[in-house]
Amino acid sequence: MSPTAQSPDPDPDPDAPRFRVRPPANWINDPNGPFRWRGRHHLFYQHNPDAPSHANVHWGHVSSPDLVRWEHHPIALAPTPGGPDEAGCWSGCVVDDDGVPTAVYTGVDRHHTGLGTICLARAADPDDDALAEWKPSPTPVVTGPPAGLDVVMFRDPFVFRYGGRRWALVGAGHADGTPSVLLYDCDDLADWRFAGVLVDGTGPVAAEAFGDQAVGWECPQMYATAGGDWVLAVSLWDGDPCATGYLTGRLRPDGQGGLRFEARTGGRLDHGRDFYAPAVLQEADRTLMWGWSWEARGRGEVERAGWAGVLTAPRVVDVHPDGALRVVPAPELELLRAAEPFVTEPGRAAPGRVPLPEAYDLTVTARGLTTVGLLRSASGARLTVRLDPDEGTVTLDRGDWPRTPGTGDRGAGPIVVRAPGREVRVLVDG
Repeated sequence: MSPTAQSPDPDPDPDAPRFRVRPPANWINDPNGPFRWRGRHHLFYQHNPDAPSHANVHWGHVSSPDLVRWEHHPIALAPTPGGPDEAGCWSGCVVDDDGVPTAVYTGVDRHHTGLGTICLARAADPDDDALAEWKPSPTPVVTGPPAGLDVVMFRDPFVFRYGGRRWALVGAGHADGTPSVLLYDCDDLADWRFAGVLVDGTGPVAAEAFGDQAVGWECPQMYATAGGDWVLAVSLWDGDPCATGYLTGRLRPDGQGGLRFEARTGGRLDHGRDFYAPAVLQEADRTLMWGWSWEARGRGEVERAGWAGVLTAPRVVDVHPDGALRVVPAPELELLRAAEPFVTEPGRAAPGRVPLPEAYDLTVTARGLTTVGLLRSASGARLTVRLDPDEGTVTLDRGDWPRTPGTGDRGAGPIVVRAPGREVRVLVDG
C-alpha cells in the first residue's frame, strides 16, 4: 500500500479528492478534449465557475507533463453573448487542424430544447505551450440535426480518423425513444456532411449489451485497437446520467460515402452510475480514458463545501481477444506513490492502529474470499470491498455507509478470473 507522495491538499474538506483533476472550487462534469501538445497532456472539462451546480457551462483547462501533476490554466471556452453558445459551451473534443489545436464542441443557445449546434474554437497562439487563449468562431459548422430523423437530442461531437479522412460522431436520441450515434464526414472542419446513422439502440448487440432504458446516447467516443477492432463508448441517458457502455466491432466503408460499424460484442464500461461521459485520447501505443464522477451528498452539503464533482484517474483501455474491454490504471499513477510502500501479510499486521493518508494506492491479492475495509466512520459503519474469485465477483458494499442510509447499495459486478490468484488494485482519494 502506497500513500501519495505529493504535498497535502490545503483544502480542509476531508472528502475533497487530492490527486484527481477538479477545479479549485465549484462545479465540474464531463471531461472534454484530452489532447497531447508539445510534450504535455491537456485536459478540458465542463465547468461552472460561479457555483457548485450544473449551469453556466464553460470549459475548464488543465495540463500535465506526467498525468499526475496538473496545472490549472485560464478558462478555455466561455459562452458568447448573442452567439451560438450563449447558453453554454457543452461537451466536445480537441484536434490538431493543420498545426492549430481546435476545439469542436456543442454550442447551446437561449432557445435550447435539447438540440445543440456544433461549434469551433481555435488556440490563439499554437506556440504557447499552455494553450491559454482560445478564439471561438462566430457561426456554427452544423446548425442542428439532420432532417427527417425526428432527432430530439443532438450533442457531443467527437472527431477521429479512418481511411485517411476525418470523421465525427454526434450523440443523439430520437422522438420514438431510440438512442443513436450519428456520423459526419468532416475532413474539412469547416464543411461537415451528414453520412448516416452509424449505430442505434435497435441493433441486436447494442440491445443485449445496454438494454432499453436509455433514450439517448451521449458523448460517443471511438478508438482503434492493435488487433483491428474498433471500440465505441457511449454514455446512456435516460433523462439523467444512467451508465456507460461499449461496443467492440469492425469499422468499414459502407460503399455509399460513409462508414458501417459491425458490432460483435459489448457491455457496461463501468459499474454504477457514478462513472459517466468518458473521453478518450488515442496515442501511438495506447488509449487513455477519463470519466466524470460525483459524490453521494445532499444539495446543502455541496453548497457548504463549495465544490462538486471530480474527474476519474486516467485509465489505459484495450480489448481482450474475445472483444471484452480491458482496463488498467495509467502507469504514471505510480509516480504518486511514496518511496517506501507499507506492506501487510496475514498474521503480520502491525499492532494497534495504522494511520493512513487521505489518499493511498492499495493492492490486494485474493486467492479466496477476501473482504477489505476501505473506510470506517466514527459510528463504526464500514465501506468494504468483497472479492470472491470463485464466484467471479467484486462487491462494493456501501449499504451501511452514512451517505447511503437504507439503500442497500452493494454494487456487485462480475470480473473475469484469469489466474488462480486475483490481484485487485484500489485507489482511495480523499
